[in-house]
Amino acid sequence: MKVTRQFRRLQRNGEQGVTIVLVAIAMVAIMAIAAMSIDLVTLYLAREEAQRSADTAALAAARVISVSGITGTGAPANNPAAWSLICGPITVGTTSGGWATQAATSVAAQNTVGGQVANVNVTYSDGTTSGVNDCSTLGATFAVNPMVTVQITPVTIPSFFSRIWGNTGSTVSASATAEAFNPSGSSTEGVTTTGMVTPVQPRCVKPLMVPNLDPRDGSCGIKPACQPLVKPDGTLGHPGISLGGNSGNGMIGEEFTLYADCVPGGTNCSPIDTKPQANSSSFPMSPNLEYAPGAVGTGAVAVPSCSQNTDNYQAAVAGCDRTTVYQCGLQFSQSANPNQIDLNENPGGLSGDSAMGIACALTGNTTVPLAGQDQLRDDSYPFLPFAGDKNPAVPSGTPVTSSSSIMSLPIFDQSAMGVVGGNKLVSVTIVGFLQVFVNDVNSDGSVLVTVLNVAGCGSNSSTNTPVLGNSPLPIRLITPP
Repeated sequence: MKVTRQFRRLQRNGEQGVTIVLVAIAMVAIMAIAAMSIDLVTLYLAREEAQRSADTAALAAARVISVSGITGTGAPANNPAAWSLICGPITVGTTSGGWATQAATSVAAQNTVGGQVANVNVTYSDGTTSGVNDCSTLGATFAVNPMVTVQITPVTIPSFFSRIWGNTGSTVSASATAEAFNPSGSSTEGVTTTGMVTPVQPRCVKPLMVPNLDPRDGSCGIKPACQPLVKPDGTLGHPGISLGGNSGNGMIGEEFTLYADCVPGGTNCSPIDTKPQANSSSFPMSPNLEYAPGAVGTGAVAVPSCSQNTDNYQAAVAGCDRTTVYQCGLQFSQSANPNQIDLNENPGGLSGDSAMGIACALTGNTTVPLAGQDQLRDDSYPFLPFAGDKNPAVPSGTPVTSSSSIMSLPIFDQSAMGVVGGNKLVSVTIVGFLQVFVNDVNSDGSVLVTVLNVAGCGSNSSTNTPVLGNSPLPIRLITPP
């Protein structure tokens, strides 16, 4: 027994220190796993940053294309110089070049990847061709459905703990594609397979419904011979860009006055004729265009506190009407819930709902004529909005791409209106949308606007699924993150 105990004691003496060795080996394994985990998480986060940078840069470029009005010129071949100013390459060594390309580059620089400023490659495509860095070389389909792809070039993310295995770093990259969509001509340029216009369904449309007449294109007077803003097939009536408010080269940039098609001083709109008028004591200086008040429901949101009453129409003008669905291209006779003009409303005049709602939206008060609203530089292209003193987001004089002065108005087919009912509601067909910049509200309550873009949808009903968005020229990512 004594010998056995001595032998066992010798065995235990030989095992002393083994636990420390095992712990040391385990610590090395644990540290290795921790090192790999930290480096993998760092790499994963860098990839997320790269994708976010690509997404936001692509959307920024598509936004510039959407608000620039360039899609209102038709095919890039019609005006390649203007198209190149929007989505052309940046001149090497300078900051000049395509505004959309500059926007993508600037936004990407604000979203670092692994603490580094990422380099980007911006290309444009109509979805049927490979990407090019100058969109002015593309065909007419691009004007309907311009696509922009932003690629984040590989960025090296250094390793930390895993360097002990010789791994000094890994690279991450990302790519995103966004599109801007103008339904005008989508039935003729190969964008759809059904031969019908793809409708759009914008939100926050203002209920100043304008007839399908271009007051600067044609001999517009008491008996107007105006050309349409959009043609029956949805294509634009007078594509092109004009400077300084004139209309020599196209409807984009035209300046004219909108006034209510109502009896001055009356309590409602009657009769309704929706046409431009010659100069008189009752009508503003030509060129001008009558608008009709749209029938809106309750539920306008983001209505400023300066809105003077609970009138649904004024609330929709001052805020965002998300409940009224403007059904682009759907004939009123085929709709269970048609868009309507409300002749019970008279929004005209200096104290009318249009003037009060617009003043409230643009300046935060109901002072007319306006003071402190955003301004538009339209003497050269691209047109550039600047923040006014009453802009709540940025300092006065700062260039902006988003402004409360930019409004979307429905265009209706005045030649095929429904019958006036007993409650003076007139069913109409929406044939497009007019995107305007509101320059001022005149002392008679009329509204001075500049055309930024036009989206046509035609008067034929379409079974295509509508494209949704906050603009009649919506933008969206079309590649998953």
